[in-house]
Amino acid sequence: MDTKHIKISDYQYCLPDSRIAKFPLAQRDHSKLLVYRKGEISESQFFNLPTFLPRHSLMVYNNTRVIQARMHFRKTTGALIEVFLMEPAQPVDYEHMFQSKGHCAWLCMIGNLKKWKEGVLKRNFDINGQTFTLTAERREETVQTLGKGTNYWVDFRWDNAQINFADILEAVGELPIPPYLNRETEERDKITYQTVYSKIKGSVAAPTAGLHFTHEVLQAIQQRGIVEEEVTLHVGAGTFKPVKSESIDEHEMHSEYIVVHRHTLENLLHFHGEAIAVGTTSVRTLESLYYIGVKLAANPDATEEMLHVTQWEPYEAGRDGTWVDGISSEQAIRNVLDWLQRNNLEALHSSTQIIIAPGYHYKIVKMLITNFHQPQSTLLLLVSAFVHGDWRRIYDYALSHDFRFLSYGDSSLLIP
Repeated sequence: MDTKHIKISDYQYCLPDSRIAKFPLAQRDHSKLLVYRKGEISESQFFNLPTFLPRHSLMVYNNTRVIQARMHFRKTTGALIEVFLMEPAQPVDYEHMFQSKGHCAWLCMIGNLKKWKEGVLKRNFDINGQTFTLTAERREETVQTLGKGTNYWVDFRWDNAQINFADILEAVGELPIPPYLNRETEERDKITYQTVYSKIKGSVAAPTAGLHFTHEVLQAIQQRGIVEEEVTLHVGAGTFKPVKSESIDEHEMHSEYIVVHRHTLENLLHFHGEAIAVGTTSVRTLESLYYIGVKLAANPDATEEMLHVTQWEPYEAGRDGTWVDGISSEQAIRNVLDWLQRNNLEALHSSTQIIIAPGYHYKIVKMLITNFHQPQSTLLLLVSAFVHGDWRRIYDYALSHDFRFLSYGDSSLLIP
């Protein structure tokens, strides 16, 4: 299949607004579960998930945590400016960013940009009964060189060097729920729009397949001897970016930051380079690992920056002589482990723009737990590739059997 020339119109389906779950169920694990096993479709409830999983297998979660990335400032003229944090600019490391004191900078999307042509925005906020001031200043001259798409470099400063940026986001920021919910963020979203295992701050959208898990389900999974591992992929707002081009070769995938620790790689090796993935973000991380390992086979001394996986690399392997063909998932993972050893590192820090669409051959992921995605989205393309094009039958079943769709909707277990 010529993946680049897939027509996105072939991935359209009718999704009535009434089928989009605006709120989660009161009990996370009571959502419906569609089970697709080698072409057969059945349904259950999510708390029964462990019974469908093979004993003594490996399951991988994305442990990212959604940050309160949306901030509002009001100019002296009364104009309301929205500043939406997209990715760290200074410092670029997420952990260091949230510990920043006094100053930091982000690449941001800006709402009502035409009203903020110049000047410094100010906002007062309270922490522990004390009032402080946060300022935001846009660097106009660096937009073209440092901005990405419609993002702009924004410097933040605050008048207490004892307060870190994580504290400020807790005081000033708002949790950014998906735009298709068509409602304001509510206080309860701060809990329900986080997975129970979220740890590492950095996402502006939740890895929603994980929203169904409860501690009871996780305990049942452990009782089946299933080994759990975590990766980190910080989900960007680009996950909601629609494919506007007629064919996907003109669609530019967003880049996302990933972290995979040495012990996770070692467990992947123990399980022969195979895993059950919770969510499309875990899929993109795991499958990107394979291509990072392939890069290292060709260039063992590659720098961290050289390990970024570009959008079309999986479909161009070997064509220009820079790739090594025929590498198993185990060998690719071993290459990454060896690279960490040579560089005295405990974790791989990289990024990926991988697009997974029909024509892609999965290397590591053997089972997938995921929600039901928007029409004509890259996430639907990923699902179609996983079930060998059988996505429409799955979605027709879900639509005709009262499944709830999108972030707060129901779930599926896909076993091709």
